[in-house]
Amino acid sequence: MSGSARITLRVAPGAAATGVVGRHGDAWKVRVAQPAESGRANAAVVKLLAEALSVSRDDVEVVAGQGSRDKIVAVAGLAPDDIDAALTRASTRSAKQ
Repeated sequence: MSGSARITLRVAPGAAATGVVGRHGDAWKVRVAQPAESGRANAAVVKLLAEALSVSRDDVEVVAGQGSRDKIVAVAGLAPDDIDAALTRASTRSAKQ
């Protein structure tokens, strides 16, 4: 995925609700309702990030940590500052729900 920014995530699979939690050290913490089996949680992470960042699912790819809670995700078409701003807005919305 050329022209992409990479972000680090800490993922909590099998959560009661899906959403962006906020910062977790240098990473972003997200929760997904899907369990960590057969790639279901990774697919849910891609969907969550695509929606939060207003990009296509094809623009989001888990590039490292497919079997781990700690993941590196590439996002095409957005600068790191734009990603941080969008995830901050998404975490604020999640906190209000």
